[in-house]
Formats: sequence, structure tokens, C-alpha cells
Amino acid sequence: MLPQVAMPIQPYGAYDQKPPGADKKLAAGICAILLGSFGVHKFILGYTTEGIIMVTVWVLGLIFLCGIPSLIINIIAIIEGVTYLTRSDEEFSNTYIRGKKGWF
Repeated sequence: MLPQVAMPIQPYGAYDQKPPGADKKLAAGICAILLGSFGVHKFILGYTTEGIIMVTVWVLGLIFLCGIPSLIINIIAIIEGVTYLTRSDEEFSNTYIRGKKGWF
């Protein structure tokens, strides 16, 4: 008789099923890199307040402070985009969808 091997428990059912919200990872990551200064990736993930903050800082920084805050917002957005894209689907879902972590 062969020994029984315990199969790992899959938390989301089938092997090919993705965690909830993992489908937003690619869109949020690419938008963060390309359109991040406008906060588009925040709106995709459902973080309306953070998105409005990013747009406001970008616009006001560009108008009143010679664009320095706008440059900082762009750098933050690129870091967030790379962070989104380098995380696994489950880690992304746990951190940004379930955990509601608004800033990287």
C-alpha cells in the first residue's frame, strides 16, 4: 500500500482561479507607470481619495511650485506601478484589494 500524500489546500478553489482583484493588477501597474501622476491607478483600485490627492498635488505643484511636487508624484507613481507588477497575484490581492493599503 502506498503512503497517502496530503495535497496542499488551494484557498480559491481550482488551480487556475485567481484571487479576487488580481485582474486589476496589470491595468493598475501599467497605468501607474504611464499615467500615474493623474492618479489613474488609484481610481482603478477604488482608492478615490488617494487618486484625488495625486491629481491635486500634481496640478497645484505644476502651477504654483515650479513642478517639483509634480515630479515627486511621478516618481511615487512609477514606484507604485513597479511594485504592483512585481507582486504575485495573491500578494497583490491581499495587500491592495483586501488590505486596502492606499500607498505603496
